[in-house]
Amino acid sequence: MGPVVEKIAELGKYTVGEGPHWDHETQTLYFVDTVEKTFHKYVPSQKKYTFCKVDKLVSFIIPLAGSPGRFVVSLEREIAILTWDGVSAAPTSIEAIVNVEPHIKNNRLNDGKADPLGNLWTGTMAIDAGLPVGPVTGSLYHLGADKKVKMHESNIAIANGLAWSNDLKKMYYIDSGKRRVDEYDYDASTLSISNQRPLFTFEKHEVPGYPDGQTIDEEGNLWVAVFQGQRIIKISTQQPEVLLDTVKIPDPQVTSVAFGGPNLDELHVTSAGLQLDDSSLDKSLVNGHVYRVTGLGVKGFAGVKVKL
Repeated sequence: MGPVVEKIAELGKYTVGEGPHWDHETQTLYFVDTVEKTFHKYVPSQKKYTFCKVDKLVSFIIPLAGSPGRFVVSLEREIAILTWDGVSAAPTSIEAIVNVEPHIKNNRLNDGKADPLGNLWTGTMAIDAGLPVGPVTGSLYHLGADKKVKMHESNIAIANGLAWSNDLKKMYYIDSGKRRVDEYDYDASTLSISNQRPLFTFEKHEVPGYPDGQTIDEEGNLWVAVFQGQRIIKISTQQPEVLLDTVKIPDPQVTSVAFGGPNLDELHVTSAGLQLDDSSLDKSLVNGHVYRVTGLGVKGFAGVKVKL
């Protein structure tokens, strides 16, 4: 029996559903709607769904380690701490940490994730960036314990998926504009990356669409969301340019993925409901739902909380 894909019935439609994060301690899925400026919380065991709204574009929500009810979030170009009771329609408070790019008014933060040690990594893109490629003004950063950001890469079109090898020696990264997944050597002691090289190239495998968010499983393979591709692909990190599997998703604009569930063997999938002028897409399928994929035969890892 192959993978089973189901729409999570309790959840609605999202303009740009993004950034799924599974908090294993509380068995809770968090995610955002970038365009609607909302943070979302879903507790599957209770079928309980809530959200809160802010006044700036958002792209990720990650629990802050040791601080229940507090989250590290993006607010356009700012990284901030959001205090939210998980029920109310508005947060209790928002504390700015740092404005990543105060000098680039047309940029915003996009994908963000904590590495296995709790260090936040995130990148930027132009607010009006489009595909195939809009303005190439994005950069990749990490947030240090001193609450300052360090830039690692520039000239990025759309900063997207982040993942790390289980031994913390490799980082995997996606600039969607390049239509490939890249690999870096990762030095966890200095939080530095080096020796960038392609790991998987969409064009070589005739994979339609663009790589977006990604995650890694216990076997060290990557699961990559394919925007405008109506699928998730599983690729090898042991051998470059090896496509291991494809899982079709009944929503063309697949944005990101995160393992979760009680046994960490369920893949949560976010998607967007943008009505783009693309004749190759079946517009009747463009909904922006959130999906659960089971029967993959592999486990992943819970989301890591940010340590500050």
